[in-house]
Amino acid sequence: MIDTVGLDADDTLWHNEPIFADYEDRMCRLVGRYLPDADVHERLIALERQNVAVFGYGIKGFVLSMIETAIEATGGRITAEEIHTIVGWAKEMYAHPVELLDGVAETISELESRYRLVLITKGDLWNQETKIAASGLAGCFDTVEIVAEKDEATYTRVLNRHDIALDQFVMVGNSVRSDIEPVIALGGQAVHIPYHITWDLEHSIISPHSNWTELADIRQLPSWLADQNRDRLA
Repeated sequence: MIDTVGLDADDTLWHNEPIFADYEDRMCRLVGRYLPDADVHERLIALERQNVAVFGYGIKGFVLSMIETAIEATGGRITAEEIHTIVGWAKEMYAHPVELLDGVAETISELESRYRLVLITKGDLWNQETKIAASGLAGCFDTVEIVAEKDEATYTRVLNRHDIALDQFVMVGNSVRSDIEPVIALGGQAVHIPYHITWDLEHSIISPHSNWTELADIRQLPSWLADQNRDRLA
């Protein structure tokens, strides 16, 4: 029987990536004043890929990568005032309200009475804690894990720390790379709920597997879980 449900946060429970996409677009327009034909997006992604091992995930790393991209792309011509503008964007991003996806509040309310809920999210500790508190969902989770990376080692540590049996656990999230692949590699079960925007560093292609399912909407999750447990009892 599945008795524990792991849930991702960003773009699974609340909107996140569109905020980053909006400020990336602003940065591209700013740098475009100097280099109208430059592919600023690709420059930024390349630096984010390098910098994530240094700065980690989240707003701080994103904004530092934007500043570095702007300086390198413009050959140092970007002004201190414009860099100050980018820093201001970081403050705006931190202040952005948490907006739950449709159906999340009622689905989590339904699940918390039937399953042990574990929130597993990666990113900046302070920012993630702030968003969790602002979401109104904090009290619904038995456990909250804010991790630096979502890989097989991390999931193993989380499951062991909380005495969660892998065969009684399912991970739910929007990222194939972070929420699906590592759990499947361990022999566990996962549910992919795609979001309409995916950050480039989270792109991944996974072959069809009996241990993972794709749902169109989180509101389908309670009935899917009930069907899984019914099938296991049959």
